[in-house]
Amino acid sequence: MKHGLITVAAAVPAVKVADVEYNVLEIEKLIANAEGQGVEILCFPELAITGYSCQDLFKEQLLLSKAEEGLMMLLDFTRKLNVICVVGMPIQAGGLLLNCAVVIQSGNVLGIVPKTYLPNYNEFYEKRWFASAQDLNPTDLYLAGSHISISAAPKLFQTAEGVKFGVEICEDVWAPVPPSNNLTMAGADIILNCSASDELIGKHRYLRSLVAQQSARTISGYVYASCGFGESTQDVVYGGNAMIFENGRLLVEGERFSIQPQLQVTQIDVERLRTERHTNSTFINAQREAKAEIVECKAVELVEFQMLRPVNPHPFIPNDEEMAQTCEEILNIQTAGLAKRLVHTNCQHVVVGISGGLDSTLALLVCVRTFDKLGLDRKGIIGVTMPGFGTTDRTHDNATTLMQTLNISQMEISIAMAVAQHFKDIGHDIKKHDVTYENSQARERTQILMDLANQLNAMVVGTGDLSELALGWATYNGDHMSMYGVNAGIPKTLIQYLIRYVARLPQFKAQQETLLDIIDTPISPELTPADAEGNIKQKTEDLVGPYELHDFFLYYFLRFGFRPKKIFFLARHAFGEKYDKETIKKWLTTFCRRFFSQQFKRSCLPDGPKVGSVSLSPRGDWRMPSDASSTLWIKECEAL
Repeated sequence: MKHGLITVAAAVPAVKVADVEYNVLEIEKLIANAEGQGVEILCFPELAITGYSCQDLFKEQLLLSKAEEGLMMLLDFTRKLNVICVVGMPIQAGGLLLNCAVVIQSGNVLGIVPKTYLPNYNEFYEKRWFASAQDLNPTDLYLAGSHISISAAPKLFQTAEGVKFGVEICEDVWAPVPPSNNLTMAGADIILNCSASDELIGKHRYLRSLVAQQSARTISGYVYASCGFGESTQDVVYGGNAMIFENGRLLVEGERFSIQPQLQVTQIDVERLRTERHTNSTFINAQREAKAEIVECKAVELVEFQMLRPVNPHPFIPNDEEMAQTCEEILNIQTAGLAKRLVHTNCQHVVVGISGGLDSTLALLVCVRTFDKLGLDRKGIIGVTMPGFGTTDRTHDNATTLMQTLNISQMEISIAMAVAQHFKDIGHDIKKHDVTYENSQARERTQILMDLANQLNAMVVGTGDLSELALGWATYNGDHMSMYGVNAGIPKTLIQYLIRYVARLPQFKAQQETLLDIIDTPISPELTPADAEGNIKQKTEDLVGPYELHDFFLYYFLRFGFRPKKIFFLARHAFGEKYDKETIKKWLTTFCRRFFSQQFKRSCLPDGPKVGSVSLSPRGDWRMPSDASSTLWIKECEAL
């Protein structure tokens, strides 16, 4: 394991029913393949050594004896290998025949897990051949040349790095209370399921949903391997399902009905799972009574670590299939939040500062949707443009055109004279374009909006977004303040997708051209004068870094509590050659420094709706001392 990632695999070997020697050789091929890929834990199907569909042949002593010899062959084969293998086979114990999963590593049997729930319907008559773990008294066995105990007691297997995994077998996960419930409550990070599930119309969709839900409910990694081609097709067909989930999310899936053996390899992020668990009070409460025996696995010398799972460089952005649905849901959340606030305050007017940039555009669109939903006249939306020393024609024209076509009330109030007078009052040189020069403009604009709201019995709708809050890229008591911040839960990288979605809606056809140009406009506070050609000179991303990097850092820092070293590793993998090592290090250091130093701005945020799983509201999502030290994080960044 490295960076909290453990490499696991689900294997579907070729099989011949009751041909143990053939089956073992096929299993060995996949073990060798997995070892070569650095797999640490490998799961095979149910009764893989004999084949699942042997039926009454399971009563034959020859088959049972050969199964034990097959296990001995596997132990000998793995003697110098590191990979932990979980393989299914029949085992005789205490006068019972049990359907078991055997955990082996480096030539040793680490433990045996008998199946608990046996199907006894349709073509499955397992109770005809096997007993349940519930029928088993603790028994000592002499198996494959060594003494080992077997019982129904829950077992957890623990790797040298402390990763715990448990095993259940096929029908177990279909039970009302699967064994994996207790195993995960007792500390299992990962569940392995040795399975044999036949194919029926609609069954795979249900199975996929079932395993995904079990993984999500138990906040675990789930490795599912089911038998495939070669099993008897006398009455049913086995499709060879190989699936690996992490907290309900599918990481990899094999090809069903393949006639070739399969090995599906990926990595499960154990640190991510553990963070989810220790922040989930329901999970914490549920695990109080859970117990399991711990079986230690052998320490291994891993091959050079290679990242196998993809990392999305834009974790806040939904995929194409979900884009429209997600955008509509986000806008509905924003709209519902603002609507409730207006109804509660009996307010029929809002004031919004319109700059022609992304944030104010989204806020305005939310106001329009809210007024339409409440049946209020759009003229109750007062859009205010406040040109200053850095306002360009492009942003100004986009702002005014958008307000005109949306049929809202418009006001334009230049801040130039008021700010110039303010500079005289405090003795500031207007030619000195420092933080005072910039923040004075932001505070003047906020004063105008607040006073207009008082004058018009209106509410100031804030425009600041989640990314700006994380970086503290807001003027304290300037654009930092409002009466309701509709964008507070939305990162910068997502805002352009929301605006593009709205631009494509039929009811916003008249605004489409303007909205698309706003998306293409460089992000800027426009607080310093434009260049000689009248173009935006002050570009935010040149100053604080690319927002796609900061949003990536924010997601993993806030959502999973990852340390800079891991975030850096994930970022390098996610962005590939787009950003070199030094660039990622530079902006990650900037992120950590600014995130800590700017907490005081987040400690007094106005209300605003939570949209996704990451939020910075001091009332329920992120509570941090404003004077917390960033030393640990900065030092780790510097050491990268």
